[in-house]
Amino acid sequence: MKLAVRALAGTRPILAAALALTLIAGGFAAWTGLGWYEASHDESAAYAVQRDRALAAAEQAVQNLNTLDHTKVDQGLDLWESSTTGDLHSQLVQGRAEFASQVKAAKTVTTARVLSGAVTELDDRAGRARVLVALRITVKAADDKSSEKDSRMLGELTRTGTHWKLSALGQAPVGGTASG
Repeated sequence: MKLAVRALAGTRPILAAALALTLIAGGFAAWTGLGWYEASHDESAAYAVQRDRALAAAEQAVQNLNTLDHTKVDQGLDLWESSTTGDLHSQLVQGRAEFASQVKAAKTVTTARVLSGAVTELDDRAGRARVLVALRITVKAADDKSSEKDSRMLGELTRTGTHWKLSALGQAPVGGTASG
């Protein structure tokens, strides 16, 4: 009988250690699960997703509006129109015929490549954003001569349904002058 009691007493520290490790592992799993749940339901995560979507849409739209091939003018202008909304869209639609004839006569191919971009302002609730996009624009003339120009564009976006579209676009000021 004494032998059985000693054998049982020898297993208690092992059982106690196993129980402690099980409780620690369970507590860690609960803590990790709670952290994951909170992160997935955090408003800042949703805000970051909208910021990234707005930036991606802005970069693509600015690139679209700075790319045009005289042999595919209608396709290019369709892309311009599908990338825009509001007053900018209206201006493009109204001036389309005149602009198409100018590009066809000039026989130029303009391509743009985004160098970098940033969202400078985002109002997710109102569905408005402002962006700054830097690009390199290459213009190839009819005589096969080409020129490159780096440009910075300021844009405003408006969310239309689930998509962001450019509602304004203009040149960003480059450099600065000190007065005094």
